[in-house]
Amino acid sequence: MPTKPGTITQPDTVEKTQLCPMYRVLVHNDPITPMDFVVHVLREIFEKNVPESIAIMLEAHQSGVALVAVLPLEQAEFRVDQAHSLARTAKYPLTFTYEPEE
Repeated sequence: MPTKPGTITQPDTVEKTQLCPMYRVLVHNDPITPMDFVVHVLREIFEKNVPESIAIMLEAHQSGVALVAVLPLEQAEFRVDQAHSLARTAKYPLTFTYEPEE
């Protein structure tokens, strides 16, 4: 349909939905933290079930590091802080890190 003289037309806008960048949360093996405590943290903080928690803990124990979860940055930071707080309260050096997902 033709436009009337003097009519201003707006260009069609295209909205792009951008997803939050995701981060990989990793648990690192250490020689001090008991395996059952690692499983406890994985269950309580990362909401893993028992078989998942044991598998993650064993992978970290055997290879030095294991993937726990892939989360948005704020969730990754929050859960890592919670896990470290729980571990430090129990006087364990259990370490979690997070890194951008590639």
